[in-house]
Amino acid sequence: MRVLLLLLTTRDADITCAILEDNGLTCHVCRDATDLREQLALGAGAILVGEELLKVDGVHAAIAQTLEVQGAWSDLPVLILTGRGADSLAVGDAVAVLGNVTLLERPLRVSALLSALRTSLRARTRQYEIRDHLDALERARDAEADAVRRKNEFLAMLAHELRNPLAPIRNALHVLAMDDGDAQRRQALHATMSRQVDHMVRLMDDLMEASRVSRGRIELRRRAIDLRHALRSALELSAPLVEAGGVTLHVDMPDHPLTVDADPVRLTQVFGNLLNNAAKYGRAGGRIWVRASTVGDCALVEVEDDGIGIDPSVLPHVFELFTQGRRDRNRLQDGLGIGLALVKQLVELQDGQVEVGSEGPDKGTRVVVRLPCIAEATDALEAQQDVLSASPRPLGRDAMRVLVVDDNEDAARTLALLLELLGMDFRIAADAPRALAIAADFEPHVCLLDIGLPGMNGYELARRLHADPRHANAVLIAITGWGGAQDQQQAYAAGFADHFRKPADITRLSAVLEATRSNLVRRASTAA
Repeated sequence: MRVLLLLLTTRDADITCAILEDNGLTCHVCRDATDLREQLALGAGAILVGEELLKVDGVHAAIAQTLEVQGAWSDLPVLILTGRGADSLAVGDAVAVLGNVTLLERPLRVSALLSALRTSLRARTRQYEIRDHLDALERARDAEADAVRRKNEFLAMLAHELRNPLAPIRNALHVLAMDDGDAQRRQALHATMSRQVDHMVRLMDDLMEASRVSRGRIELRRRAIDLRHALRSALELSAPLVEAGGVTLHVDMPDHPLTVDADPVRLTQVFGNLLNNAAKYGRAGGRIWVRASTVGDCALVEVEDDGIGIDPSVLPHVFELFTQGRRDRNRLQDGLGIGLALVKQLVELQDGQVEVGSEGPDKGTRVVVRLPCIAEATDALEAQQDVLSASPRPLGRDAMRVLVVDDNEDAARTLALLLELLGMDFRIAADAPRALAIAADFEPHVCLLDIGLPGMNGYELARRLHADPRHANAVLIAITGWGGAQDQQQAYAAGFADHFRKPADITRLSAVLEATRSNLVRRASTAA
């Protein structure tokens, strides 16, 4: 740390500086108040100033202003060379204003000067240690607060993600409890529940995987494989999600093998996570590019999308567990913020590297995986996926008409089956534009609307429905995974008559629908 010198003459300052530096101290000679001010801004361990210069315009002010803005940890030592001690008016003012002042009366021995300066510098060193300790505590508090925030966000998102598959499961169970005599319906409901349970199992598996990997308890079964087989398996597994988003997939793989020493199942998991992310955070109707190649002695796989991208402030943290950037509340099954953390750990366990890049929001994301190549290739396992769906059966013209709007197909289908058993006519739409088009001809009495729809959300759809005179009297009911008090208030403000949190209470929903039908019948009878 430096000692700043401001003495009566340049010769005094230069001689003092030479003596101090000969004894291991670092000095800087200030020529005037402006130089002193500039050097104080750069930092100092102590100031040695002559009593006479405290009366010079700007010197006292420069020191005082610096001390006023110093941190709470800082108490900059000021040593004053004086001939009359505290009897001097300038010295008295300095002692009153400058705080940590030491008076050194002339004539002064060199040993006394060195002792005073070293004592001041040791004290100053401890101040910097206190500053560093306070900074470390502040960073620790910030990190703890960030961890708590991320944990709370994760728990909230986990609850939301679990509600999505629970809704169709609960709906299917109620339908079966009401009438399980139709074998085809039972098969369709069984397929629905199987798919949704599988989704919940995948969520739980991701959590367990994250725990095992973070504790180093994962077991790899590495062998020589052709990376292209693992990539093809991942493409097959991710196909339903890619197709559901209307995404165009471009795949570019070489004709020759890309032989790596890896666990084929874990490698398929890596590429599957990357493809799922690209599909979930891509644009509807957008594109995903998958490129595999050899660069030097490494196999390189790139997964790129033209979707929502990553904010620069989030980019350095994308590999941290439970980290998520901008989330779209209208996207289905956004995930838990585990995927990229798993990808990084699994790739590094197999001697590889992974990088994520994005030019910012709405500018897409590019993930690059590098794995060292070896000489021998073997085949990898292939995966298949079978998806069953059920088609609704419209009912009679005089039934109460219900429009179901949900981009979760299973949730919409199971609600439709409930409506069918209740003797109600229904139509299904997966998004708001389709719902408005269907409503124009169907003229529903009741609309069961999900809030988290792609594009236009359920709140805006409700406003547009009620703005149309044909649907002004339609009863709007929200059925959504967002069930907080604020969400309910927003729903009522948008014109919803009721609000159900997924999985909806089917008994209460049935009662609300039956009461609505009774009111319609009563009004029709009165009008007649």
